[in-house]
Amino acid sequence: MEILASRMLLRPADYERSLSFYRDEIGLAIAREYGAGTVFFAGQSLLELAGFGEPDHSRGPFPGALWLQVRDLEATQAELRGRGVPIAREARREPWGLHEMHVTDPDGVTLIFIEVPQGHPLRADTRQ
Repeated sequence: MEILASRMLLRPADYERSLSFYRDEIGLAIAREYGAGTVFFAGQSLLELAGFGEPDHSRGPFPGALWLQVRDLEATQAELRGRGVPIAREARREPWGLHEMHVTDPDGVTLIFIEVPQGHPLRADTRQ
């Protein structure tokens, strides 16, 4: 099997509210729009908001999180705060060495903004 592409697909309870959140508040660029949804660029991946179908509320909010790596976490936090986005958890250094900040989308999905500091193992060149 060869996987050619991947994306995160969300079915929000209020499509228009989530569209505004990801486009205007978070500032993601639109990759394409189609009749019932919008696909955003999210680094090397895509995030799709599907405006069709019903979200499955029986399982509660999305049980995972979106992991979004940025170059400068403090600047990202200031930018989001300037757009009126509530910060669920302030930027801080985690015990595993990453700098993280949390934001929650309109459906309760956690967005974890990450800065990988210099010297962290994720920056290591593992090629042989």
